[in-house]
Amino acid sequence: QVQLVESGGGLVQAGGSLRLSCAASGRTFSNYNMGWFRQAPGKEREFVAAISWSGISTYYADSVKGRFTISRDNAKNTVLLQMNSLKPEDTGVYYCAAAGSPFGVQVVPTRQYAYWGQGTQVTVSS
Repeated sequence: QVQLVESGGGLVQAGGSLRLSCAASGRTFSNYNMGWFRQAPGKEREFVAAISWSGISTYYADSVKGRFTISRDNAKNTVLLQMNSLKPEDTGVYYCAAAGSPFGVQVVPTRQYAYWGQGTQVTVSS
């Protein structure tokens, strides 16, 4: 059974940084695309970033491009999201997600993500 556990959220001032971590277990981590999503209060969940199973390809939402970096350590079954220059509009619950099928050719479309963590809260104060 696939399990995803996020950590690293918290409260930070605007302009600050946080690093989110997602620990995966239950299958061969290195075979699957991984993504990060977020949900702000009163809004739908939205895509943030994704990385291919090989780590070669990444993709970002326009709103975070240039500020966030997604990476993975296949030896540690971990995917990271480094968030810099945080803004109040980055506030929300951040979810780690894993693709349902292995060796996905593209990290989007987002419908490929079938497994989800419990989320970690990120709050950016102005």
